[in-house]
Amino acid sequence: MPKSSKPRSFAWKDVEEEWLNPKISRRMVIGENAMLARLILKKGSFVPPHKHISEQISSVVAGSLEFKFGRKSVKVGPGEVLVIPPNVVHSALALEDTDAIDAFSPLREDWLSGDDSYLRTGKSTLNRRR
Repeated sequence: MPKSSKPRSFAWKDVEEEWLNPKISRRMVIGENAMLARLILKKGSFVPPHKHISEQISSVVAGSLEFKFGRKSVKVGPGEVLVIPPNVVHSALALEDTDAIDAFSPLREDWLSGDDSYLRTGKSTLNRRR
């Protein structure tokens, strides 16, 4: 989705859906400094441990997610919001079929470039050397 300096509006149903793996799909709306993603996670889908420079605000529309931060876990259900500061290692498990909205600032360059293999393979890239 191209960036623009003009106001734009979207309907989620019209935003291209990308299947990252058989259990997770994503739609993204991208601004100049922030992005919003709608994720559909089937029950049991797992987002492996990862971190990013972006602050993340996650809101569950339907279903539930369990986020893990080391040994600490936080369950987020419908109508609940979780704020994850930059550079905090976290993972997520869909406890049931889930519809979630994630906001990020700054932009998730790894998502924009397709360098988000942790979502596509289900394997953490934290120890990957560049």
